[in-house]
Amino acid sequence: MTRVLSGAVLIVLTVAVVWFASPRVLFAMALLVTLAASFELVDLARAGGLDVPRVPSHLAATLTLAAASIPSPPWALTVTLLAAFLGLALVTLGSWRGGPEAMATVSVSLLPSIYLALPIAALVAIRVNGGPAPLFLLMLTIIVSDTAQYYAGRAFGTRPLAPAISPKKTVEGAVGGFLFGALTLAFVGHWWLAGVPVAMRALVGLAVVALGIAGDLFESMLKRSAGVKDSSSLIPGHGGILDRIDALLFAAPVYYIVLKYV
Repeated sequence: MTRVLSGAVLIVLTVAVVWFASPRVLFAMALLVTLAASFELVDLARAGGLDVPRVPSHLAATLTLAAASIPSPPWALTVTLLAAFLGLALVTLGSWRGGPEAMATVSVSLLPSIYLALPIAALVAIRVNGGPAPLFLLMLTIIVSDTAQYYAGRAFGTRPLAPAISPKKTVEGAVGGFLFGALTLAFVGHWWLAGVPVAMRALVGLAVVALGIAGDLFESMLKRSAGVKDSSSLIPGHGGILDRIDALLFAAPVYYIVLKYV
């Protein structure tokens, strides 16, 4: 019951933000999600034995999100990322007391900015530039794909997809996800991406599903490496923020690029 209730709250909140939030409220929610996910990511790194500086990493992610989401000069994002790298490198330099983990520590310190802030900024940009429909279509495609993977895997799954990372995922489940996810984007996109030809919508749907699966496996790899089941217990019955947005983090940048440039 707890899982159902928290899931219902998540759905209502997501629909409200995607369809009705003002740009300021949208950015505020994006900032909250980025910070929550950044806390989880740093905790995963620390569980894996890396002494990642918390506050500098969270600050770098926050500034990166702001530079990529708020209207600003073209050089703002580049300068922010360079400043984040230099700042985190100097923090690591000042705190290092010997050992083989220096390169890993400074690299993971930048991960919240690159892995979290930039894709979440892409989600914000999709909503601001294209309206709520294209963003909700991306989310709907991921949801349908995830659901199809689960049920197709349970019904037909025999061959593991990535046994070292996620033993329960199967090739047959992935096929179901590709089929229903691509069909969702191609069909529903007739109304929500009317300017995109149906063949292109189907190809984008396949790409979104593939990237969603890769994003899911990537986060599972991080958790397995750290020896934890969920990124946190923030959402009762669902784990953490990272557990809910892992597929979007890989799919959103490519979806944004396609909508903007193709």
